[in-house]
Amino acid sequence: MPPPPPPVPDPVRLDKWLWAVRLFKTRSLAADACRLQRVRMAGQEVKPARIVKPGDVYELHQDDLVRTIRVAALTERRIAGKFVAEYLEDLTPADLYESARKLREARHLSPPIAPAFKPSKKDRDLLDKIYRNSADST
Repeated sequence: MPPPPPPVPDPVRLDKWLWAVRLFKTRSLAADACRLQRVRMAGQEVKPARIVKPGDVYELHQDDLVRTIRVAALTERRIAGKFVAEYLEDLTPADLYESARKLREARHLSPPIAPAFKPSKKDRDLLDKIYRNSADST
């Protein structure tokens, strides 16, 4: 049986609540997400100082995923991960999580863009010599 939630002052800021329910690592990251329009309510951008109420539904744009969450309870103190379900309801369909996971895996498995090795000084001198000769001939 989890401990009862601590008493909450009436107004709780959105950035503080997002941080408290572990959707962001820091409160400043939560505030930045609001400022960058990555947190929306009913399609409208919201400010970090917005007052959160139980029943509010928010969309969070995180990397490749758009999460939809409903506020179940208020807190302004960071809670343990096992109690997060008491404070928010995740309305995001499971197939969106799966497609975001596949996209991350595909991005991770793609070949690197940078060369596989760093040219040695001898290689760089040779490349410079080739470049100078091609520039002289034009």
